[in-house]
Amino acid sequence: MRRRWPALIATVQQQDQPMQHLTPRRTGGLAQAFGAYFIWCLFPLYFAALHAVSPFEVVAWRLLFTLPFCLVMVAVLRQGAQLRAAVGNRRLLGALALSGLLIGTNWLVYVIAVMEGHVLAASLGYYINPLVNVLAGTIFLRERLSRLQWIAVALAAIGVAMLAWGAFDTLWISLGLAFSFAGYGLVRKLAPVESLPGLTVETLVLLVPALGLLGWQATSTAGLAMGESLATSLLLACAGVVTGIPLLLFAGAARKLDFSVLGFIQFVTPTGVFLMGLFVFGEPLRPVQIFCFLFIWTAIAVFCWDLLSRRRKPA
Repeated sequence: MRRRWPALIATVQQQDQPMQHLTPRRTGGLAQAFGAYFIWCLFPLYFAALHAVSPFEVVAWRLLFTLPFCLVMVAVLRQGAQLRAAVGNRRLLGALALSGLLIGTNWLVYVIAVMEGHVLAASLGYYINPLVNVLAGTIFLRERLSRLQWIAVALAAIGVAMLAWGAFDTLWISLGLAFSFAGYGLVRKLAPVESLPGLTVETLVLLVPALGLLGWQATSTAGLAMGESLATSLLLACAGVVTGIPLLLFAGAARKLDFSVLGFIQFVTPTGVFLMGLFVFGEPLRPVQIFCFLFIWTAIAVFCWDLLSRRRKPA
């Protein structure tokens, strides 16, 4: 694996090299990224409606129902050849197996956090994640940030540090979400496969663990929630579409955007989740959180200003 990853990174860098100076390379996937992040903002409402269901069962049904959704989309978009090519490539299959395990872990931690009432801890995880993405982009992909962008990163880091202070009891949730999703995004950035075939392979890899979770849940004292009521069954059945659409948008954006840019604009999601935790779930607002927002949104403004100013410059 040590020999494979440098070669895979070098391949991606060679593919991106002719376009690094062009603005479309840095901003072409912004619409897809914002679409994915906005949908993820609404996830706490969806999972809160399933509060009576075991988090393990929720994740298992998400995995199972995402697979048929992906297979239907593959048939509609006629990407069967790309799917077969991905399955037949050992190196690519290994990368997608890793990304599947990372996103599965991320789902499980997130669902547990929301169902246990730790929405703000989940939002903190996705505040930390953009900083991890920026570091991963500079270390593994050799992406370069401008001076203004580094200033934005520093401001965001100060804000996140303020938010993390005093939240050590749930910090494992935040760090687990941040690093699992950063790892997922990095693998999908490096894996030379389109978003839909890649997601289909990931769900195939997780099919056996999902069935194992359902089998374990069925033998527990609580049993399976699927079939107990029409509302719960419909919500669980919709998990495939709810899961698949933002992941497809995100994977498409990951192939088009610099990884650091993709990560930084992800502050949209935790901000939405944070506000939802305050105004919908009634979690208390501390003064330190207000100062944290000032630093983070100043950082976002600086980062976006730099992107827009570069976009106006001729290539």
